[in-house]
Amino acid sequence: MPATPRLALFDLDGTLLSGDTDELWCEFLMAEGVLDRAAFAARNAEVAERYARGAIAPAEFCAFYASTLAGRGPRGWLPLRQRFIDAEVARRIPASAQALVERHRSAGDRLVLTTATNRFLTEPVADLLGIPDLIATELELEAGVFTGRNRGVLNMREGKRERLDEWLAGQAMPPEALAEASFYSDSMNDLPLLAAVGRAIVVDPDERMRAEAGRRGWPILRLAR
Repeated sequence: MPATPRLALFDLDGTLLSGDTDELWCEFLMAEGVLDRAAFAARNAEVAERYARGAIAPAEFCAFYASTLAGRGPRGWLPLRQRFIDAEVARRIPASAQALVERHRSAGDRLVLTTATNRFLTEPVADLLGIPDLIATELELEAGVFTGRNRGVLNMREGKRERLDEWLAGQAMPPEALAEASFYSDSMNDLPLLAAVGRAIVVDPDERMRAEAGRRGWPILRLAR
């Protein structure tokens, strides 16, 4: 029987992407006049700042960004999403991040993008990166329209580990696969999954995350951006 490929797990925002998808999406919608800047900008900045500090609950964080999609279905959002990806996201994926993904692809590893950002916004980003497996926060639909709520386990903090365990079971991969896995992340919010894998790599960390990596003996990778 062929050997099971090693897992190469990647966070998205601040890791492979120079920026945060949710923040960029909100800024894009404000620029397009879909969201009212006077009412929304300060709240967007406050949620992003609390996320960076690890000071916001996953339910509040994910609900805030899910609310930006409420009232339309996926088909109704597609033209705006494509413009967003083309104008704001593609140029923020540095060549160094693409090269990192390609190194693991060339090594025969199984590539997985795992992100707290919702699936609707991150599916095209996974495609840009050529990463076939995506684990993301899921959005609730009713009658084909986004409700502005999430469903299932949120793919953030402990939920990111829980969702990966579910994914492994669905792929008939043993839990022990984590011992062989690599995970790249910049964020304190990813500590539960970083601590669970055999090889944790911290990417372009802030001061708190750099100190945490030092305490745990995790290598630090800096990407040219």
